[in-house]
Amino acid sequence: MIIIMKTGASQKQIEDVEKYLQGLGFNTHPIYGEVKTVVGAVGDKRLAKTENIIHMEGVENIVPIMSPYKLVGRELIHENSIVDAGGVPIGGKELVVMAGPCAVEDEEQLMEVAEKIKETGAKILRGGAFKPRTSPYSFQGLEEEGLKLLAKVGKATGLKIVTEVVDTRDVELVSQYVDILQVGARSMQNFKLLSECGKSDKPVLLKRGLSATIEEWLMAAEYILSAGNPNVILCERGIRTFETATRNTLDINAIPVAKELTHLPIIVDPSHATGNWRWVDAVSKASIAAGADGLMIEVHPDPSHAASDGQQSLKPEKFAQLMKALKPIAQAVDREI
Repeated sequence: MIIIMKTGASQKQIEDVEKYLQGLGFNTHPIYGEVKTVVGAVGDKRLAKTENIIHMEGVENIVPIMSPYKLVGRELIHENSIVDAGGVPIGGKELVVMAGPCAVEDEEQLMEVAEKIKETGAKILRGGAFKPRTSPYSFQGLEEEGLKLLAKVGKATGLKIVTEVVDTRDVELVSQYVDILQVGARSMQNFKLLSECGKSDKPVLLKRGLSATIEEWLMAAEYILSAGNPNVILCERGIRTFETATRNTLDINAIPVAKELTHLPIIVDPSHATGNWRWVDAVSKASIAAGADGLMIEVHPDPSHAASDGQQSLKPEKFAQLMKALKPIAQAVDREI
């Protein structure tokens, strides 16, 4: 529920309302506006004694939150949230591009990609250190050595770092090296992992599950926010359908739908959506036109010899062409890149 405070309510009155709600077992989330303050209360509504709350000093009204995702939805927070990823704002007017290889292979490969993507406007370097693969015999990543390489290259180039965390036991370790924790599609409903990421002070990039509905995706984000971390970036990466021509089916509808339902920023991963580098260009353009706040694109200097997902990776020169082509589309929807 939302407790709307009267205009001019004092800080003590706001704190008294919070203290009372917390005593009933609610988590409180005050939002200070220019005119009024509201206090979001998340918990078992059966415990709420509304007749007591409404008569507390400074309280104007009580409004129930109807959506199942209390903190993620727009009922509590109306304005778009901007997530600060180590100094890079995600969700504002400027579109943010994350790019890099699917997997960290060695320092030379990573540095070459990082320098090239930075030249053309990318702000965040992506690269997998832990690689959950369908086959147990496929390359599983360099693990902590990969994290060290990401941190080293990020420091050298000034790029921020995003990488996937796949195990609750690794959240603290990964957080030491990167700026954004990524929860992959296969882990979207690993609720223990989501809650552990919610305890971190690092932003979390949450990919949509292979067959997840938009509501399930937003409920997964709710786990992170309810654990205390408000800095979540949603990532649409395509869902599994009957179609086999592409790796997944990009749900372009999810962009405007999610924008309507949640205040969280949303980016698109056209590489995993298409599974083929030839279609990344078109899908990237469509995503920006539909209202995405950014893109996550796989880039590799030698895709034919990539340790994983080479078929969907752009060469650096193709990535540069795409970044140039995105500028007029961004301008057309009143954004910058």
